Amino acid sequence: MNVRNCRTCGRIFNYISGPHTCPSCREKLEEKFQEVKQYIRDHKGAGINEVADACGVEVGQIHQWLRDERLEVTEDSPIQLACENCGAFIRSGRFCDKCTNNVTQGFQSVLNANAPKPTLKKKPDKENPKMRFL
Repeated sequence: MNVRNCRTCGRIFNYISGPHTCPSCREKLEEKFQEVKQYIRDHKGAGINEVADACGVEVGQIHQWLRDERLEVTEDSPIQLACENCGAFIRSGRFCDKCTNNVTQGFQSVLNANAPKPTLKKKPDKENPKMRFL
């Protein structure tokens, strides 16, 4: 049994996986997420500070939901994230499409380089066939 203290409220709980928060704090955070999501839908031009103040959520938490791709903002929204690799503006996630493709291709090339190469069976020489007699 893995027992931990909740990072939010300090209560002891049985930790299984995921963030180190107890189930009740996780439920409260999920309710806040739904509230933020609804607020962004209702107020399309709202900035991240306005959303945080209206919903009672930290700006860092909203950024985390955007990075985790749980939230996605519209193209005309004042809320913008920067790609962690090239700095281009993105709507959610950590990387832009170009950088995601580059990373994916890099992983593919490493996998292909480490893949075992097929061995070719050597065919017998036709010039000097051996004869066998019984």
